[in-house]
Amino acid sequence: MNLDEQILSDLVVALKDLYPNIEVESTKNKLSTVLSEYYFQRVKLGEVHPDLEDKIQLFISAKKLEGLSSITLDNYLMELSMFADIVKKKAEDIATADVRMYLSQDGTLKMSTIRKKLSVLKSFFSWLASEEYIERDPTTKLKAPKDEYRLPKSLSIEQLEMLRESCDTVRQRAFLEILYATGCRLSEVHGLDKADINLQDMSTLVIGKGDKQREVYFSIRAMYHLGKYLKGRNDNCEALMVTERKPFRRLSKRGIQREIDIIAQKAGLQDKVSPHVLRHTFATLTLNNGAELVAIQELLGHSSPDTTLRYAKITHERKREQHQKYLIQ
Repeated sequence: MNLDEQILSDLVVALKDLYPNIEVESTKNKLSTVLSEYYFQRVKLGEVHPDLEDKIQLFISAKKLEGLSSITLDNYLMELSMFADIVKKKAEDIATADVRMYLSQDGTLKMSTIRKKLSVLKSFFSWLASEEYIERDPTTKLKAPKDEYRLPKSLSIEQLEMLRESCDTVRQRAFLEILYATGCRLSEVHGLDKADINLQDMSTLVIGKGDKQREVYFSIRAMYHLGKYLKGRNDNCEALMVTERKPFRRLSKRGIQREIDIIAQKAGLQDKVSPHVLRHTFATLTLNNGAELVAIQELLGHSSPDTTLRYAKITHERKREQHQKYLIQ
């Protein structure tokens, strides 16, 4: 029995259960005429529905044309693929309850993770609705969970010096100083080439979130150790950070993280240090030293000052100093 005949038989059986007195043959003939104008594909139990899969690809293609970064597109595709693997339905049949079930299935997820997942799904279904692929957006009634307000981790000046003293190689010291002095994200440093460094201005341009370009700066100390690292290299790779062994190539983000882990472990700070912690340290220590909040916002590449405000926690001594300095008696 082919697929069309199977669908026809299944429909007639279902209708017979609902209406026992129907005339089977005439009903079958009428249904056959209607169904002849459609193409059907059977979805096997446990498979991702091809309709949802197609809609995801259309969405990714549309967002690519809008100029979203490859990292954002990869994150969208990964999240939507996981969603499709759990909710095996046509896009138009997906209800709010399906989305809610997907988001709540893993009770160990942090609120920030659930918020990111919901953000991707809202973007996807909103686009489907605007393009009239679906009649209604099932995520409209879903509100993002409240943000968990946690102060970013940062190192003290003493801990930063401990890291510096724990570097065994020129390479490690250069990596540490670059991450701290620029306040860059790991992905931003990973993409830098040697030719990107403006030696005269001690600066470079990086590509941040949303493909936004900004200028960041090196300290004298960072430039010194970076210079030693580059002079000691004997490869032709254009990347700023490269592998230690041949064939020399751009060091992966995980490789940069591993170097920082090695330094932190020797310093006894292995549970407290990562490239992102160095970014937080740059922001916190610079603010505590009197930098303007708007300047730090620009240096970090934050689109909103609210994000930067998370770093504006100062020490007890700093608060007392500011009170004595600025209070009008």
